[in-house]
Amino acid sequence: MGILDDDIRRVREQSDIVGIVTQHTQLKKTGRQWMGLCPFHGEKSPSFSVSQEKAVFYCFGCQVQGDVIDFVREMEHLDFAGAVEYLANRANITLRYTDANESKKRGRRRSLIEAVGKAAGFYHRRLLEGDDGGPARSYLRARDYDGDIVRKFSIGWAPDDWDSLACHLNLSTEDLQGAGLGGLNKRGKQYDFFRARIMFPIFDERGDAVGFGGRKLPDAEGPKYKNTSDQSEVYDKGRLLYGLNWAKTEAGRMDEIVVCEGYTDVIGFHQAGIERAVATCGTAMTADHARKLARFAPRVVLAYDADGAGQAAAERVYAWEEEFGLRFAVAALPEGSDPGDMARSDPEGLDRAISEARPFLEFRVDRALGRGDLDTMEGRALAAAGAMALVAEHPNALVRDQYVMGIADRCRVSVEEVRRLARSVPRERGGGREASRAPVSTRLTSEHQAIRLLIHRPDDIAAYLDPVLFGDLIARTAYQALDGHDDLHAAREAAGGGSADLLGRLAVQDATDDDPVGVLNRLVSLAAERTAVELEAEARESGDLEAYQESISYLRTEIIRLRELPVSRKEEPDGESGFESLEVLLRWLVDYSEGRPDG
Repeated sequence: MGILDDDIRRVREQSDIVGIVTQHTQLKKTGRQWMGLCPFHGEKSPSFSVSQEKAVFYCFGCQVQGDVIDFVREMEHLDFAGAVEYLANRANITLRYTDANESKKRGRRRSLIEAVGKAAGFYHRRLLEGDDGGPARSYLRARDYDGDIVRKFSIGWAPDDWDSLACHLNLSTEDLQGAGLGGLNKRGKQYDFFRARIMFPIFDERGDAVGFGGRKLPDAEGPKYKNTSDQSEVYDKGRLLYGLNWAKTEAGRMDEIVVCEGYTDVIGFHQAGIERAVATCGTAMTADHARKLARFAPRVVLAYDADGAGQAAAERVYAWEEEFGLRFAVAALPEGSDPGDMARSDPEGLDRAISEARPFLEFRVDRALGRGDLDTMEGRALAAAGAMALVAEHPNALVRDQYVMGIADRCRVSVEEVRRLARSVPRERGGGREASRAPVSTRLTSEHQAIRLLIHRPDDIAAYLDPVLFGDLIARTAYQALDGHDDLHAAREAAGGGSADLLGRLAVQDATDDDPVGVLNRLVSLAAERTAVELEAEARESGDLEAYQESISYLRTEIIRLRELPVSRKEEPDGESGFESLEVLLRWLVDYSEGRPDG
């Protein structure tokens, strides 16, 4: 399935590249070209050139280049189809797809999104102008939400009527339900899903309203928050991040994005001058959230309350760090506070908490030690055991060993004793929720999973593995030993040392539920990242960026593509089997490792 070539060409021809670019950076005409500061990297002298005649751009500083679709892809963090659809909406072009059903499906989605947008406008005007919106306006003023904040976030008011919105929109019941705005009661009458609530529109990263969070007034009955119905065809709380449409620019500039709990927290961050904040929509962070965050910034700061941050599922955090190339940190907010409150009472403290955010594991270890009694020998022993239980959850042995020394110093015990504790205690952790333990399999690296599959299900993955996919020396040695010997025992003997131990441990684990395509995807993505970093270092050392730019650009584009694939790898786009989407990049990496990069 894809967009018809004729429609893609129309989008390119009817999109004013200068007009698009000037939304992000100021351009000045110089001869037949337009010049300005590059929006993709920091610079003081203009090196970003745009040709309106040829509808292309090029930066002489960072070598980024392309047409208007490429610019939107990079700037808005969209895939190719998403960028074309973005531009088509701006140009009022109705796209056609190679699959007629897909055209119908996307057309319906667009009409439902338009309905949600009209609803957002209706609620917003009702708040600003409606007589019944007075109590809501008073509540918002009490929270220091001035007119600028209300307008920026399109905050609204849902009147206390059964069908005000339904009558205003005049939609079919099917469309009203599909948009998540209402339904049909037992008497066959349409009704509004939201009534008597302050409305926070939820936008996707493109800036389209797709749902709402409705907050009741303090003295009203009912749950504090009510979100768009699950019957909505355009709202998926497991994928959406509130505020991403506003946060993405600053997040891209600072390589960091802040994740908090609610709508008012995001608004509080904006009031404090921190505009790279997003919130999950009434749900815990999911793998899809993490994947989306990785498209915008490599560092994620968790700005929950202290207990919430400390209880974040460690096994998931570490898995996402490995799978999506993220780095998680935690902002140490004061006990009992939230960003919304701190934005009013202590904006400088909120900014400081974000700037001083510490790595996820460091934060949890410090909290565990801080709660311990370090003035007695018994207290220090218990504190060390509790801290090591947390350290043991981290999959990287080198990281774990670094914390061993820190814990030994703070608890005034020998490094050797803490290392002994690391070998004996972590497998049976106890003592509170923070010490809860994930199954061992969740702490395996992708390289370990690949080897496990090779042991138990060689036909599913053996043909696609290569030493270039193994960055860890122990894992690579284990793989090569397996690859060179049909018998596991012979492979262990040939591998020796830690590699033999690894093979022995993996041989007794279950690989039934392992997804070969997903494992290979992560291996290829990580190998591509290592190679890109290596090429960038070589380019800097040689001073000849142009010689490396094509290969680097190819790898970075492929890494983004792999990250955008669905969490479940059972169904691949465009009718491909799972492995087919990886084979070209895998071959490139193998050729590169053998000294024959073909670009």
